[in-house]
Amino acid sequence: MKARGNAERRLAWLLCAPAVTAMLLVTAYPILYAFWLSLFRYDLRFPQHRQFVGLDNYISVLSSEIWWKSVVNTLIITAGSVAVELVLGMLLALLMFRATLGRRTIRTVILIPYGMITVVSALAWKFAFDPTTGFVNALLNLDNAWLTERWSAFFVIIFTEIWKTTPFMALLLLAGLTLIPRDLISAARVDGASAWQRFVHVTLPLMKPTIMVALLFRTLDAFRIFDTVYVQTRGAENTETVSLVGYNVLIARLNLGLGSAVSVLIFIGVLIIALLFLKGFGTPLTRQQGE
Repeated sequence: MKARGNAERRLAWLLCAPAVTAMLLVTAYPILYAFWLSLFRYDLRFPQHRQFVGLDNYISVLSSEIWWKSVVNTLIITAGSVAVELVLGMLLALLMFRATLGRRTIRTVILIPYGMITVVSALAWKFAFDPTTGFVNALLNLDNAWLTERWSAFFVIIFTEIWKTTPFMALLLLAGLTLIPRDLISAARVDGASAWQRFVHVTLPLMKPTIMVALLFRTLDAFRIFDTVYVQTRGAENTETVSLVGYNVLIARLNLGLGSAVSVLIFIGVLIIALLFLKGFGTPLTRQQGE
């Protein structure tokens, strides 16, 4: 069994090799060039003053209070949105999987928000929560200026992300549900297991790989959030994220050196998240496959 597993892993790497090679060729140069630029004091407004400064740009970013506040803001948005999306996505996946009447219509309706452009959905919910033109205050009989206070602005941003990307989570989880052998569910039902017991003891353990992939994709995507925050608050009320910091430094202020350092740090953050997920889920999954 062990030899067979090793052979399957080698075959998987061989099949993935062309795609991995292409991705490395496309992504390696921009990453390396960004790292190279981050070693310089390089402002496009004064290109003649370009100067090699080593790691000074990284020291400046990591010693900045703005950077660490943006990291905290990004983690709040990421944790809040992904946690809710996982629960709602599982519920929607089960609904789409078990639907017998109008299955195609239900799946189409559920996936509509994900098909919308992020900027459009961000604008739509920005206007919806507007105290003068929006319907949310009228519906809830409130008089809140949602985007003028930090935590209510976070709520709107997270709500928008949940509305937009929960269908993506549901789609990935639906794919995992279709791979579960029906014989196992039927055997558990014959043994007298309730629907909840079948879900907890049969469905969830078999869906660990799918859940890991869904969480990984959405966490990495949420950590790089830019569009929604830029459209709804532009970082006001202490809602600035790491991507927005990078935009402000690199694009708005034309500081290539400092902006490249921010970009490299965001890339390192993405790598750390991916490694944490692989370490946290990868070992148990490997043991499960071996058993």
